[in-house]
Amino acid sequence: MGGKKNDEKIVEAVLPENFPEKDLVNKKAKFKCKILGIKNPEEVKIDDQFAKNLGAKDLSDLKSLISKQINDEYKNSLDRLTKNQILKEIEKFKVSEIPGNLLEEEIKILSQGMSEEDAKKSRKNFEEIAKKRIKVGLILNEFGEQNKIKVNEQELQNEVQKQIRMMPGQEKMVMDFYKKNPNAVASLRGTVYEEKILDAIKQKAKSNKKEISKEEAEKILKESQNQVTTENKKDSSKKIETKKTNPKKGTSKSPKAKTSPKKRKKVSKK
Repeated sequence: MGGKKNDEKIVEAVLPENFPEKDLVNKKAKFKCKILGIKNPEEVKIDDQFAKNLGAKDLSDLKSLISKQINDEYKNSLDRLTKNQILKEIEKFKVSEIPGNLLEEEIKILSQGMSEEDAKKSRKNFEEIAKKRIKVGLILNEFGEQNKIKVNEQELQNEVQKQIRMMPGQEKMVMDFYKKNPNAVASLRGTVYEEKILDAIKQKAKSNKKEISKEEAEKILKESQNQVTTENKKDSSKKIETKKTNPKKGTSKSPKAKTSPKKRKKVSKK
């Protein structure tokens, strides 16, 4: 607000889940922006011509497209919630032994950017998180192998295109990123592989399906979000209490120590 043409502003933002450089996802960033121009909003007449300008046949077709898009968004959100619940159930499985080399590799990833002292203090916490991630990865991999689940090149390219569409205006940057970073493409392959495994688990599971209203969907998603927020607040309270009561012996937990289904290590065919 109050900006003028050619002004330069610093804009703070949290990088989204679909940011190409996965190590920076959910981290705060500062963007130096220059205002190229300022426009005033004008009242738009909602009619067939308006719909055609947006690529629809007419106004009725536009309404149908928007309705489908909204339904798809709710369906995708609920689908992610279901998959997160599946992952939480898999975390409860018992695995007799976790390979030491995998454990060390995962702890190293969790402690990236930390000082050696803080990494040592947080090691016990990191070990618990790493064991969960590795265990889930091993179980999903085993399920994928037994059910001969594979990711073909077309599916991989579809995922790349999906990531590109999610960054409007930066398509070339995203495309160049994946062309120059084989590891990023491998990570995407792992994402698609995990999605296919979870879809297969859902298909094999006994489920009760029912149609729900938009209001019911919103309630489910809101309750889920509130639960995540509550858990995060509890974690934060524990950290503050530890630092206040025993700053020397307290465990210094890094923000990276937090884990959620979204940040779970991607399954790799390796």
